[in-house]
Amino acid sequence: MRNIDAWRRWLPALPILDWGRRYDREALTGDLVAAVIVTIMLIPQSLAYALLAGLPAEAGLYASVAPLLLYAVFGSSRVLAVGPVAVVSLMTATTIGEYTAPGSPDYWPAAITLAFLSGAMLLAMGLLRLGFLANFLSHPVISGFISASGILIAASQLKTLMGVKAEGHTLVDLLISLGGQVPDTHLPTFAIGASTAAFLFWVRKRLEPLLVRAGVGRRLAAVIAKTGPVFAIAVTVTLTWWFDLHTHGVRIAGAIPRGLPPLTMPSLDLVLWRELAMPALLISVVGFVESVSVGQTLAAKRRQRIEPDQELVALGASNLSASFTGGFPVTGGFARSVVNFDAGARTPAAGAFTAVGIAVASLLLTPALYFLPQATLAATIVVAVISLVDFGILRRTWTYSKPDFAAVAVTLVATLTLGVEPGLVAGVAVSLALYLFRTSRPHIAMVGLVPGTEHFRNVLRHQVLVSPRLVSLRVDESLYFANARSLEDRVNDAVANHPDLRHVVLQCSAINDIDASALESLESIEARLRDAGIALHLSEVKGPVMDRLQATDFVRHLSGRIFLTQFQAIAALTPELLAARSATGPAGEPAELPPRSVG
Repeated sequence: MRNIDAWRRWLPALPILDWGRRYDREALTGDLVAAVIVTIMLIPQSLAYALLAGLPAEAGLYASVAPLLLYAVFGSSRVLAVGPVAVVSLMTATTIGEYTAPGSPDYWPAAITLAFLSGAMLLAMGLLRLGFLANFLSHPVISGFISASGILIAASQLKTLMGVKAEGHTLVDLLISLGGQVPDTHLPTFAIGASTAAFLFWVRKRLEPLLVRAGVGRRLAAVIAKTGPVFAIAVTVTLTWWFDLHTHGVRIAGAIPRGLPPLTMPSLDLVLWRELAMPALLISVVGFVESVSVGQTLAAKRRQRIEPDQELVALGASNLSASFTGGFPVTGGFARSVVNFDAGARTPAAGAFTAVGIAVASLLLTPALYFLPQATLAATIVVAVISLVDFGILRRTWTYSKPDFAAVAVTLVATLTLGVEPGLVAGVAVSLALYLFRTSRPHIAMVGLVPGTEHFRNVLRHQVLVSPRLVSLRVDESLYFANARSLEDRVNDAVANHPDLRHVVLQCSAINDIDASALESLESIEARLRDAGIALHLSEVKGPVMDRLQATDFVRHLSGRIFLTQFQAIAALTPELLAARSATGPAGEPAELPPRSVG
């Protein structure tokens, strides 16, 4: 029995067994309605994102069937819609583009292998409960990266809107290449792309309010507005076919194979695996962070919750299934998940129904897309990714936190000028470097007793009671190798500036951890203070920290005491402060040992 329980801890959970037991007709109705709406939205998006990834359009349909089914089984979010997304598609194109050219025989197999590696990494991280690793990607870094990716994606689609050829993985390269091609713009293609983009922008902002004012129900109006891309595809396909625009230079999607996703296998080339390993890890982490952020936001609106480690397992299974069915890396999409939520999806079964809808479309509708202009799909991508760009984060972080502003700015600029992967790595590196710099200089406040209370506050901010025989230092950071020396310097300064000093109390209420380097610093501080005839005391040490300290020689050789509270330390070491605390003058100020007011 114990062996079975041990194995269960390592096996992935099946949330479907939980919500499936309570599945009823009301949930079925909500899921079916949401599936119809998301399917209508996902068909043009999946085609467009496949082209963005440098793959044939049908790859987008293939990547939207099996991953949705697997997520319905393993996913903990009730409304997250998994499939191709803009940022991951761009990262796929950038990664595989460095290995082989789009359209070459090795390109699609490499994308399939990338999905396999990403899925394996996500699944392994989920089984090992490593969801916390995503915390190393701060929100400012992710925001800067996604905004820069949105700009790069939009710029990369301009060549398709213009009907020209342009190369480059950075914004500078793309703009230079496009600038030289402006005279060669294919006007019919540009007319289709520009008019489609303008129409889709209008639909997104204006159509729903217009329909509501016309008397259409708000929910139905929202559904109609979401069908804008489908309407644009229908119109441009009809015009291209009717006027034979493809014979006049308008590039079309061409023949899209009809049928269900094929059975495929990732490459077993270990050299290719080594080249794709780091990009696969970056894609995995970015996709996971984006997916969990969307899932948590939507779950909170219904007072539900998701399990990050379970999401790793679900996304891992989804990407593995994509690799075996001709797809490419996928994750939870913001726009379609919001639509799924607003349309009334109740359980992950909505995703399974959407997968069925996409499969039916692959079987029946692909011949109708033969005359679909590529410029229409490019316009769909541009309109979708513009919403990803958030320059407001620069203003907000500049106002609130200069280090966060630096992380956003570096990520944004590096991604635009160096490329997707270097930009993300640079953002993470700067974010971690700024964290180390900040924590290496911890805030250490000298505190005193607030008159009439048992509270202690910074002497530089409040009028407090202090004694020349005692210095209380509150360390507002965990102690580790990077900041241990700062504490030593602060204690040395206190000793030098207080000739009558007999006691130093370290208030440890904000210390959550003390590593080995910091412990050695504490031992050095204690030894120097003892040699100077000064006792070192600790107060308000947290339980887990105290458990580790009690196993060391530091506690056994400590010259002072360890107090439960800072007030107990002051009461025992400088009782005269308590007398001053209770004795007040005419104006309510202490009669003895007047409060120290230093700004």
